[in-house]
Amino acid sequence: MTEKLDRRKKYTRMVLRDSLIALLKSKPLSAITVKEICNHADINRSTFYTHYKDHYDLLNKIEEEIIADMDMYLSEHNFSQKEKSLQTTEKLLEYIVSKHDICYTLLIENKDTSFEERVMEVARGFLIDNWMDDYEGDSADSTYISTFIISGSIHVIKHWLSSDMDKTPQQIAEIINTIATSGLGREDC
Repeated sequence: MTEKLDRRKKYTRMVLRDSLIALLKSKPLSAITVKEICNHADINRSTFYTHYKDHYDLLNKIEEEIIADMDMYLSEHNFSQKEKSLQTTEKLLEYIVSKHDICYTLLIENKDTSFEERVMEVARGFLIDNWMDDYEGDSADSTYISTFIISGSIHVIKHWLSSDMDKTPQQIAEIINTIATSGLGREDC
């Protein structure tokens, strides 16, 4: 009986999540109501409220789930070697491809979320802990450098998603890592 209940909870949360993501494609979060989410999911409102406080709570839980997945993904790899860094960046991009619909919606279509900032914070932590170990400059500058690299990387990823992922994850990973580790490679810049 408990297993059936757990499956039912998982299913309910999944359809509510999918419904919110679908609605976010056509309007901002502030214009979406719990009633709309429930109608789209074919779930009654009392069921919704047993799982979430409101639609903002639902979006927050969706973001937390994606961030936790990314964090776990990053934790499995060591950035200290350039080759591993490239492989990890590629794997993260493959993760984004596997979650294309939700990542596209949260990063590009929905301007009401803090998802981009949350992704940047996770990436900043790993960048400072790993890539910045090789940085020989002033450690006080590392926050500025990591912010620059991460912001640029996020915008490259957003452009890539908006361009229907016209390049492979490996090609985008190479672009990001080349700029992050070597800059543009021109002396006159």
